[in-house]
Amino acid sequence: MEPAPVEPADVDRARLAANWAEVQRRVAQACRAAARDPAEVAILPVSKTFGPDVIRAAAALGMRRFGENKVQEIRAKAAPLADCGIDWVMIGHLQTNKARDVARLAAELQSLDRLELAQALDRRLRLEGRTLDVLVQVKTSTEPSKYGLPPEQLPAFLDRLAGFDTLRVRGLMTLAIHARDAAQIRACFRLLRELRDDALARGHELRRLSMGMSGDFELAIAEGATEVRIGTAIFGARPYPDDYYWPESGP
Repeated sequence: MEPAPVEPADVDRARLAANWAEVQRRVAQACRAAARDPAEVAILPVSKTFGPDVIRAAAALGMRRFGENKVQEIRAKAAPLADCGIDWVMIGHLQTNKARDVARLAAELQSLDRLELAQALDRRLRLEGRTLDVLVQVKTSTEPSKYGLPPEQLPAFLDRLAGFDTLRVRGLMTLAIHARDAAQIRACFRLLRELRDDALARGHELRRLSMGMSGDFELAIAEGATEVRIGTAIFGARPYPDDYYWPESGP
């Protein structure tokens, strides 16, 4: 049985606001260092493991899109936060048999990585009468724990996705290698940008690059990220380790 999202007895709104302001400052600083306009880079707060009260406080600060790694958490949080106008973004590895919940509850999926998942989502979206923004997750590191489509398979996969009217393919997503060497991390982000540029040249309208998290987002911005996924730097340390909540299906 999985633990429920943890809700602190009293949400520290002042700390949350200070963290949010600091993340915005650092993103803007990283953009200026890369000679980029800060308006080009969105921040996706990642609220995995944090409960409705924390997310409600974050929404009061202006956050409206929240990334989650598990469908179960979106399900648990969507109803009590229905009045907040939140768009839920699924960023974790998605099991095909959970496509129904994403088709019903999520505004976006950033981890599309195989044809059978696209087919399952298409079937469920047609039943719901909805369309869904999606990013294709590409595996840019050699770590076996990372999910994603092999880079060499991306061109053919994008061509196949063009046949699904319910899936609006907006860009690419990746997780960089977990390493101390900045050059290795940047190489992952650079590869994703190059793959995106190649896809653009082939006629695919992929403008977005979702890459970079709390520990490496400055490097991602330097390599062209249009969105960074930030959890710990906004919400603080999580009560459970990341290896429990990533991938979506559990260890």
